Amino acid sequence: MSTPMVVDIWSDVMCPWCLVGWRSFKEGARLAADDVDVTVRWMPFELNPQMTPEGKLQAEHLAKTYNRSEDEIAAMRTELEVAAERVGFPITWQGEGEEPPAMMWNTFDCHKLLRWALAAYGPEEQTKLKEAMFEAHFQQRRNMADRDVLVELCGDVGLDAKAAREALDDEALELAVRAEEERGVSGGVSAVPTFVVNHKYMLQGAQEPENFARALLQIANMEAAA
Repeated sequence: MSTPMVVDIWSDVMCPWCLVGWRSFKEGARLAADDVDVTVRWMPFELNPQMTPEGKLQAEHLAKTYNRSEDEIAAMRTELEVAAERVGFPITWQGEGEEPPAMMWNTFDCHKLLRWALAAYGPEEQTKLKEAMFEAHFQQRRNMADRDVLVELCGDVGLDAKAAREALDDEALELAVRAEEERGVSGGVSAVPTFVVNHKYMLQGAQEPENFARALLQIANMEAAA
């Protein structure tokens, strides 16, 4: 009989390592599926909470944030592209026509809709929305601070677009997201991706699938022995 587990993933849509880490974790959970039954919930973490609505060029933002040269930024991007290809989710431009610039956006509205999706539809539908957001940002270069874009993504994965738009103006939902952000920080989440299993076991970073599988099995054994 498999051991049920709830895994809260603290993540931001802007974070490519969150995408890579999620795909690796998903494969790790599949490898351990005979022994563990994982329910994933996405939790809010803003990499750039002060980002203005018009966003910023990714290369410019990274160069300033990490004090890197253009060549160093290009090398970082190549490393990320290789890692993303390895987990089956390329982060290169997948659209038609001229490639738009890669941007960084304010993601608070993304987190509001993810929180709404979890409450209104459950973990599986929330994950579908999260993956649609990853695809929209990394492959389609869409404006993730544009509410029309976000509502459209909700509709694309089968969620009620009208209710999604209303959720964006819900003050109680905003407070709930802020509270979850604070809960993450107070619980020791300082970087993403961070995977918190059953509210007490923390796994960090974009590890290999086998490492995630091994960790889940170890946690299952510890839970059984408790």
